[in-house]
Amino acid sequence: MIEKPKCKYCTPDNEQCQELDMGTGFCFWHDEKFDKSGLELKDKLERYAKNGGLLQGLKLKRANLAGLNLVRRGSKEGYDLSYCDFYRANLSGAHLFNTKMIGTSLMKADLRDANLHCCKLQHANLLGIKLFGARIDNMHIGSHLQQEIAAKEAHHQGHHHEALDLYEQSEEIYRDLRKAAEHQGLFELAGNFTHKEMTMRRYQNPRGSKRRVISKFIDLLCGYGEKPTNVIFFSLSLIFIAAIAYYFLGVNFQDQVIHFSIDQNIEQNVFAFLNCLYFSVVTFTTLGYGDITPLGFSRLIAAIEAFCGSFTLALFVVVFVKKMTR
Repeated sequence: MIEKPKCKYCTPDNEQCQELDMGTGFCFWHDEKFDKSGLELKDKLERYAKNGGLLQGLKLKRANLAGLNLVRRGSKEGYDLSYCDFYRANLSGAHLFNTKMIGTSLMKADLRDANLHCCKLQHANLLGIKLFGARIDNMHIGSHLQQEIAAKEAHHQGHHHEALDLYEQSEEIYRDLRKAAEHQGLFELAGNFTHKEMTMRRYQNPRGSKRRVISKFIDLLCGYGEKPTNVIFFSLSLIFIAAIAYYFLGVNFQDQVIHFSIDQNIEQNVFAFLNCLYFSVVTFTTLGYGDITPLGFSRLIAAIEAFCGSFTLALFVVVFVKKMTR
């Protein structure tokens, strides 16, 4: 008896599909030339998954999979839908808890009211995805989007127009994710997506341009209003740098100049630096006790530090309150 040929689809892990070849070299599920637009495949796909069918690399463009339930109950590992193509597929109301979809294309897929809790979507194409009402808490998309990685590679190769388009796509994806998180009240997650969205917007400006430099400074200063710890680190850095400046330029204390000198021993120089550090803290916080005063060029440093200190302290309050009152 002649054995019928099997589907020739093979996963990146060398797992071979065991379904029958439809005559094109692939089975129904892995044949990208078979038009599945609008086909009601929910029940059929659920049976295929329960029977142990290979779910990686499915070609289901525009398929109707509304209400699909691929939750593997009683198992810590969910179904593996990696490298699938769900372009414009209807996955509204789908239950995909703990599903693995690494490298999967969900471009313009309808995932409204779907359950994506604990889904693994690293390197997935999420451009144009519809997420209104979808459950996305604990969803893992990785540190970088598919488009983000491609943009950096394109920029490295000198394809700047392609990189610009990919950064715009990345910004759009992060914006959609942010809106979905805000709708569900996941404000910590929304804050992370906001930061990534603004970062992608910054990358669209030419290197060295005024807008990009200012945007980078704001990121370092406060993480676009999402990272109060950045404000703390900036404050401590400014205080320390100013203290070093006072240490070498000199400040006045009871008619004596406090500064670094090779004529002083280590203990005296350390004591001088600690006094300069104290003066820097007092200046930054605009307390102004008056026991130590700046001299010469130190006055300019003190004026700049006092201005930055009053601004930074106010900024910290704004960013901190924003994070805590969400």
